[in-house]
Amino acid sequence: MWYGAPMSEPTAAIARLLSIMDKLRDPGGCPWDREQTLRTLTPYLLEEAHEVIEAIESGDAAHHREELGDLLFQVVFQSRIAREEGKFDFADVCETISDKLTRRHPHVFADVTVSGSREVVKNWERIKAEERKEKGQPERSAIGGVPLALPALVRAERLTEKAGAVGFDWPDARAVLAKVREELAELEAELDSGTPARVEAELGDLLFAVANLGRWVKVHPEEALRGTLRRFESRFQHIEARLREKGKSPRESGLAEMDALWNEAKAREGGAPSG
Repeated sequence: MWYGAPMSEPTAAIARLLSIMDKLRDPGGCPWDREQTLRTLTPYLLEEAHEVIEAIESGDAAHHREELGDLLFQVVFQSRIAREEGKFDFADVCETISDKLTRRHPHVFADVTVSGSREVVKNWERIKAEERKEKGQPERSAIGGVPLALPALVRAERLTEKAGAVGFDWPDARAVLAKVREELAELEAELDSGTPARVEAELGDLLFAVANLGRWVKVHPEEALRGTLRRFESRFQHIEARLREKGKSPRESGLAEMDALWNEAKAREGGAPSG
């Protein structure tokens, strides 16, 4: 059942997309598309994923829809190449994820009862471990499987989530906040030492603790930082625009003047979080 506004029938739309993909790759199709391999498509997959995130943040539904389509096309494209290599096709991809979701949500599709989302995560990791065992795969670290290529804040959040799923976690958000304060104090102490390697290590510990806190308060640290970056860019560009009105540049202005314009930009945001 669809919720919200009526949606178009997906079956025909998917069939049309798969048909277009076939025409692009078949003899007589597009030379560029026919030259692509799984490896050459990798950078486009990463690019499209990031563009979906930017579209979500923009709040533009039409842009979001378009970027999701670009990302879906990458899935269809890779599935077509895999079909040519006799590995799998798009239908196999759909069936595999459907089976996985059904298997890993026994509290929805079976008779398992959970107390909340934290228990869902624990069950998910337990089921994954059982699946690997059934496949004869070697036992993996409880925090394994988090891609190295992820942004560091995202990876930090996922690593702490996996560790928490097996009980290696703080009792509550306040305890994590205390750890953040502890790491900040240690960073401050290392600043006096003047040892770059130690300062780097303590700064990393502080960022890791903050990422862990984000998980506890249900705020993705990567998204929180991206929001701060957007606000910083907007406010600094306001400073530049106001200075241009005076025939000046930031280099020709003092900190006090720029700080006043920064506060002016904040006030214009109508109660937006401070930076």
